[in-house]
Amino acid sequence: MKNRTKLGLALLLFGLAFACKQADSLDNATEAAADTTAVASTISSNAAVEKKESHRKFVRTADLKFKVKNVAKSTYAIENIVSKNGGFVTFTDLKSNINEKSETKISQDSTLETTRYTVDNTITLRVPNTQLDTVLKSMVKEVAFLDSRLIKADDVALQLLSNKMAQKRLASHQKRLEKGIDTKGKKLTQITNAEDKLLGRQTESDETVLQNLSLEDQVNYSTVTLYLYQRESVLQEIVANEKSINAYRPHIGLQIWDSLKTGWFMFEAIIAFVVQLWALLLLAVLGVFAYRKFAKK
Repeated sequence: MKNRTKLGLALLLFGLAFACKQADSLDNATEAAADTTAVASTISSNAAVEKKESHRKFVRTADLKFKVKNVAKSTYAIENIVSKNGGFVTFTDLKSNINEKSETKISQDSTLETTRYTVDNTITLRVPNTQLDTVLKSMVKEVAFLDSRLIKADDVALQLLSNKMAQKRLASHQKRLEKGIDTKGKKLTQITNAEDKLLGRQTESDETVLQNLSLEDQVNYSTVTLYLYQRESVLQEIVANEKSINAYRPHIGLQIWDSLKTGWFMFEAIIAFVVQLWALLLLAVLGVFAYRKFAKK
């Protein structure tokens, strides 16, 4: 009976421990989900989303800086996200910045090369304004730490309307100039001046059209600038040493033999030089002989 009581108590304690462990796991999962949701709400952009019946037109831009685990992998993931949502990348600058480089000789013919570097990337992308929030939320899983987020929405509805009104005025003025040139232009000077004015109005009209097209493009496609970076990485590799010139020096016996030959060559050169001076030596001998002969007399 006592054994059954102990067994039941042990099973009860095991069940309580297992339940506590499951509760902790659920709490951790809930906290992780809450963190992800918090980052998603921070990085997303629900502001300035115009309604279908609204007459407002927003040019939305976003600038984000955040840390990732691997810049290259996150870059590819973000490019895929942008492509799936109908956007495109206009600029990317992925590079490795070397912070420190050192070499340690580990053997006679090997050196350990250590490089400390940081990888970063600046990306500029364009996405449909209706997909901006979706794209930003999809990038949350790549964010390890969010440094900054700046999102702007400029209402350009009035500017678009102003450009259209100016375009109508210029078109009307252009027609009157054309009619005046055809009916009243008699002299060459008058025609030339009128043509110059007409060309100026046409240029202004074209610039207004281009401004409106540019604004409409910015309204339809939001511009997002991202700066990605990761923690400092270390690369170590063993490289072969270049052989020193001492490795090619001959042994002592060969050096002695070369020295003997060099000395003999110098001795031959001296003899040859002396032989070249035989005329001077002959004159010297004759001079000594003559001196002794006349000295005795």
